[in-house]
Amino acid sequence: MFSNQIRLYFSSLAYVLVQALRQLGLTGTDMSRAQCDTIRLKLFKIGAKIRITVRKVWISFTDGYPYRRIFDQVLVNIEKIPLWA
Repeated sequence: MFSNQIRLYFSSLAYVLVQALRQLGLTGTDMSRAQCDTIRLKLFKIGAKIRITVRKVWISFTDGYPYRRIFDQVLVNIEKIPLWA
């Protein structure tokens, strides 16, 4: 019973995070009204090479990634959010 409760907490937290991403990051894009599963499949489950240095994180997408424009717009929208209010 405890493991089911933990799974429910994780699922609830994941839903809240995707909902926040939809409201804050996906505004002004084609996916602003997309379902959670669509966001997961098109934005989260992608093949990319990630290189981490001391000062930067580099994300290299494949040339055939069709949702790169939306991904870049989400990144710009998230960077506009102030960290401390």
